[in-house]
Amino acid sequence: MGTDFDKTAGKSSEGIPAATIIIFRNCPDGGAPQVLMTIRSRTMAFAGGMAVFPGGRVDPSDFAMAEALVDAGTITLTAEEAAHQIAAIRETLEETGLALGLKGKIDAASAAKARTMLEERNELAPVLDAFDWSLDLEQITPFARWFPKNENIPRVYDTRFYLANLGTGAVDVSIDNSENTHLFWTSAQGALDAADRGEIKLIFPTRRNLERLALFASFDEARAQAEAIPVKTIVPQIDTSSGQPMLTIMEDAGYPITAELLETVARG
Repeated sequence: MGTDFDKTAGKSSEGIPAATIIIFRNCPDGGAPQVLMTIRSRTMAFAGGMAVFPGGRVDPSDFAMAEALVDAGTITLTAEEAAHQIAAIRETLEETGLALGLKGKIDAASAAKARTMLEERNELAPVLDAFDWSLDLEQITPFARWFPKNENIPRVYDTRFYLANLGTGAVDVSIDNSENTHLFWTSAQGALDAADRGEIKLIFPTRRNLERLALFASFDEARAQAEAIPVKTIVPQIDTSSGQPMLTIMEDAGYPITAELLETVARG
């Protein structure tokens, strides 16, 4: 699905391109799988104070790296899709310290050093060169694409969501000290329950994604559904046919709940 991107600004003519990886791990006590979430700093213009999945905007360097890989025949994805996957990998390393979607000699020490270098260089390619790592895009699975262009929010992001699995999850994570204030592992249902208790706040796309993730008893189940349902761009719509304005999404994208009262929707 092509978009007219201004690669210099890192922004499309319709929305800011962004990407995130929903990171799974096995629950330590054998319960439902857990996903990694972060509380965004209240000072952030978008989703300040909200619980979200780690991620961020696609940078010009991500597009440049993707185009170089496509031109070299290293990957078969479109440059646009590759740029989003590269951004998701870069943002994950930057925000959490986890080196996902990469292969090479990777351990906790090298991941920490790579994260420090990434914070200095602000692009992934030189980090991979320095550590003799390469992309392993087979580790991540396209899951969803959300573009809330009809909503009255300060910044409109066109965000692609991906899935990845840590397995045992025996890896330390830490915040980046700029965009996030807290990282935590939780089951999808646990996050929804925490939101209902008022312990965390969820914007509309995050709540719908958590409801979908709560359907799965394992990462394999989540990946199987993601691979079975083609990713469609979800553009929430306001429906007033019932007398009460509802914010709705399409009903054939894998989501168990497709509408919410507009007055209860939390926005970015």
